[in-house]
Amino acid sequence: MGANKRYAAHYDRLMDARILEQAIARADGPLQSLDPAELDLEHEPVTRTPKPSTARVWVRFGSEAFLIPSAELVAWTNYAYAIRFDVRGTEYKTWVWSSAVEAATKRAR
Repeated sequence: MGANKRYAAHYDRLMDARILEQAIARADGPLQSLDPAELDLEHEPVTRTPKPSTARVWVRFGSEAFLIPSAELVAWTNYAYAIRFDVRGTEYKTWVWSSAVEAATKRAR
């Protein structure tokens, strides 16, 4: 009997989420975010969108880096993105440098 090709992508996503969840649980600290001095929101205008796009984004939990395969880009400045992502029912929100967002779905500025 062969593999179920119809649902292969679905089960791959479930397994990726499970692996990511376990890796985050073993990480040596919480989700890292840019601090207010790095964001400089007093001088950098923030653009928010009602329809977030998705992208692959690098984040840090403690000192460990993780690639999030599908994060929503909910706001941005000239240098950073506010992102939101879900790992098996737990929602995370953070700010990352724009270089941590893979270029395929970055918004044009």
